[in-house]
Amino acid sequence: MSSPRPAAIVLAAGKGTRMKSNRAKVLHPLLGRPLLDYALDALEGLAADPLLVVVGHEAEAVRQAVGHRAHFAEQTEQKGTGHAVMMAAPGLEGFEGPVLITYGDMPLLTGDSLQKLLDAGADVALLSADFPEAADFGRIIRSGEGRVTGIVEARDCTPEQLMVREVNMGCYCVQAGLLRELLPRLGTANDQGEYYLTDIVSLAVEGGHRVEAVKIEDLDQSLGVNTRADLARAGEVLRERINRKWMLAGVSILDPASTWIEPSVKIGVDTVILPQTMVQGETVIGEGCQIGPQTRIVSCTVGNDCTIQNSVLTEARLEEKVNVGPFAYLRPGSDLGPGSKVGDFVEIKNSRIEAGAKVPHLSYVGDAEVGARVNVGCGTITCNYDGKAKHKTILEEGAFIGSNTSLVAPVRVGAGARTGAGSVVNRDVEPGSTVVGVPARPLRQKSSTTP
Repeated sequence: MSSPRPAAIVLAAGKGTRMKSNRAKVLHPLLGRPLLDYALDALEGLAADPLLVVVGHEAEAVRQAVGHRAHFAEQTEQKGTGHAVMMAAPGLEGFEGPVLITYGDMPLLTGDSLQKLLDAGADVALLSADFPEAADFGRIIRSGEGRVTGIVEARDCTPEQLMVREVNMGCYCVQAGLLRELLPRLGTANDQGEYYLTDIVSLAVEGGHRVEAVKIEDLDQSLGVNTRADLARAGEVLRERINRKWMLAGVSILDPASTWIEPSVKIGVDTVILPQTMVQGETVIGEGCQIGPQTRIVSCTVGNDCTIQNSVLTEARLEEKVNVGPFAYLRPGSDLGPGSKVGDFVEIKNSRIEAGAKVPHLSYVGDAEVGARVNVGCGTITCNYDGKAKHKTILEEGAFIGSNTSLVAPVRVGAGARTGAGSVVNRDVEPGSTVVGVPARPLRQKSSTTP
């Protein structure tokens, strides 16, 4: 029998003092996304409704980051985890099923683990794990028969309790009616003078309710991000998970430790990712590509059988069999047709490069249309900005642009036309003609004489 659909409360009100930042802790980026996103992702597959996020520090910024993914409750004064849940409780009005309670700073917790809490079918279920060194975690206290009797925070433990290795991971599933009954009974008789959510366990036991600790083996899931070092560690674990997923799906990653692939990326089979490569944002990479080394790709679409090496690409689109780099820079709006080439130390911006066209070396192409099979010689630039506005350069099919040509936009070079090396082209060039010089003028043909 399937578990009932839960409600959920995500605690995200804290400032995160140990982050030493003006930004709310849950908004710090982790693999390109706010930390809080991962807590919401873990709940998404469980169809939690209502889903409530408790905000406090930087409340409006957190609301904006979450958007329509959740409803909100505000904890204006930080009085502990129990108090935070009290602030959310009105949002559960009319709900009578299980309520999951999680934290916005636990990005490694999975939906599968939360599902285990639901499947326990207890009045109160909590996630626990056996730690070799329990340090700051609250200890799970059990009776001689092995039943959970309570949780004691580390700062409140006796020396004997500190020896316990089963610890509380801080995530709960509580039946809504019981939660409403127990929250008003929480007190502040503890070292911090706060309302501890952990106290609902002992209160439930005292009331004869069934309490279960659901133990998980993956200790990484317990990581709560409190410092920037924790944030970096969470990033390492997430990257390992993501890289493993893609390798099992048919992508070769030659050096996973130096490869950064963000969660929203998609990659086709038989693509090879070389060392020191970052793939970010909403990037989609096709099949049979070779990416890297030392390459950064941000929110790009890359077709099948492309090669990109030692380059930076942002919001660009590549069709199939495109060759980029080494050391190329494709800026937003770069659109490369099939079989085109952008070579070393070339910058492309807001331009369409048609099928088979080549920009091989040391060139800048901005606000341009480069036709099929055009060859852009080394050192060519499009002079697209006149100090006030941007203008377009059009190179028609089969044109040949000589080395060190300056194309002063707006300008059109006709199909099959040629420019001489070092030319400054500031007026349109007729199809099939050749222009040279500064400024460029049509090359005069020598007149033939009869001997």
